[in-house]
Amino acid sequence: MQIPFEPQLFGYNINVHLVLEYLAFFIAFRYYVFLRRKSNDVISSNNRLSIILGAALGALIGSRLVGFLENPMIEFSQENVIQLLNTKTIMGGLFGGLLGVEFAKKRIGETESSGDLFTFPIILGIFIGRVGCFLSGINEFTYGKQTTTFLGMDLGDGLLRHPTSLYELLFLVVLFISLKHVQKTEKLKNGDLFKWFMILYFSFRFFIEFLKPNVFYVFGLSIIQILCIICLLYYRNTIVKAKFS
Repeated sequence: MQIPFEPQLFGYNINVHLVLEYLAFFIAFRYYVFLRRKSNDVISSNNRLSIILGAALGALIGSRLVGFLENPMIEFSQENVIQLLNTKTIMGGLFGGLLGVEFAKKRIGETESSGDLFTFPIILGIFIGRVGCFLSGINEFTYGKQTTTFLGMDLGDGLLRHPTSLYELLFLVVLFISLKHVQKTEKLKNGDLFKWFMILYFSFRFFIEFLKPNVFYVFGLSIIQILCIICLLYYRNTIVKAKFS
């Protein structure tokens, strides 16, 4: 199979990444509905709906904002503006969604932690989306730097690069299995599962960014890495408690 993978249907090229992105949203939401039916959710349906809407709005704003900040020096032309409107990143979506949820909960007076039910659907959704990123090769800015190691792959430009999307897919499988095991064997407080997903995923993304050809840095770090640090500071109490418990 050649990468970028661009199958044709009735003479038209299919955007595999876009198809898998929409599929990720659909399957992740159906998985969430399935998990909620099996659980004893302490949050009412109305409040859950408000929380989901808050998460969606926060994710929309966060994904676009961080996507823009990854390359804020871009020249503002009509073509580039359209590109900016389509630029998004899962990292901004996750953290923006988190802030959106917290805002929605304060507005409706909900005090219960709400993230655990979202944890595994989010991981599944990211996994499906990352398959699309990998198949898109250099058409999506998720590829890695050039490498001379045996891990190098030609992602569409004739150069051997780190297949960072594949690294992330492997990490997501390990993360999913590990959190499932922890959920079954440990007595976690409500909300801890989601917190540790965020801590572990953002930690992973901080280090994997060193393998990507970023073009804009602040204090030697990419915008994604700075966001990762902000997220880890947000959960600093959870990290400290785990370290000294």
